[in-house]
Amino acid sequence: MASVYKSLAHKANGHDIQDDETKLKNKQRLLILSSRGVTFRHRHLLNDLYSLLPHSRKDAKLDTKTKLYQLNEIADLYNCNNVLFFEARKGKDLYFWMSKVPNGPTVKMHLQNLHTISELHFPGNCLKGSRPILSFNASFDTQPHLLVIRELLTHVFGVPPGSRKIKPFVDHVMSFTLADGKIWVRCYQINETEAVKGASASVDGSSKTEVAKTKGHKAETQISLTEIGPRFVLTCIVIQESSFGGPIIYENKEFVSPNQVRAELRQKKAGRYARRSEQGVERKAKRRDLGLKSGEGTRKRKDHELDERMLFA
Repeated sequence: MASVYKSLAHKANGHDIQDDETKLKNKQRLLILSSRGVTFRHRHLLNDLYSLLPHSRKDAKLDTKTKLYQLNEIADLYNCNNVLFFEARKGKDLYFWMSKVPNGPTVKMHLQNLHTISELHFPGNCLKGSRPILSFNASFDTQPHLLVIRELLTHVFGVPPGSRKIKPFVDHVMSFTLADGKIWVRCYQINETEAVKGASASVDGSSKTEVAKTKGHKAETQISLTEIGPRFVLTCIVIQESSFGGPIIYENKEFVSPNQVRAELRQKKAGRYARRSEQGVERKAKRRDLGLKSGEGTRKRKDHELDERMLFA
């Protein structure tokens, strides 16, 4: 009876069932999880992304850091076709994995300059479950590997319209800006206010907010952006052909591992200590040569007639 009622309802509305079946549907489900060893700031970032993405599902921590192919089975178990994995190293470094399950590709990035929503205390806010607008600058169209990264970011952060937990609102923007070889991620709230008649412009004569006319109304609205958070910076390391494995199709030769940076800093400190110790040895040798210490030195002083050793000999 339900199928008969559905067919009759479609005919009454002028729709055809075959047209609905052939229509392309955007079915994206995201699995978010982390490895062992994450700090509280990493955990807060994971919770912030989980609250901003209603099509996501959060899972327990993964015990292994080497057998990442197990994430494909976990994603298949939860019926997810996208995976967002946070890998923590040494309690300091955080690596950001994005993968399209089960065929790939996979992008590994280094996450830096992390600031969560609770840290920033920004006045912006958005409705939980609303869909974001994804904004990419024109630099993503310059190179092939940037096109792959943009497509993966679209699948991971783009909330499909038919998701189960979404609200029918679009009230925030997620910005992805490519600058200095890094991807800067920001999240903003969209504010719409009615324009005040006779409002003064800014100092330079140009208004900082965009003025738009609503349909069917003569009133004008001002659109402005207020940052919500979180904010972080991503540096691409490698892109693999398949999901958490396969040949490497792109590698960032300019990336320097944070372990190497810390090792160079330790070597600089060790070099300063070695130079100071060498200067101390040279200073002692010089003082010994000048005879500034009793009983030492190559230069022998001449015995004076009034010296104690001569008087009381």
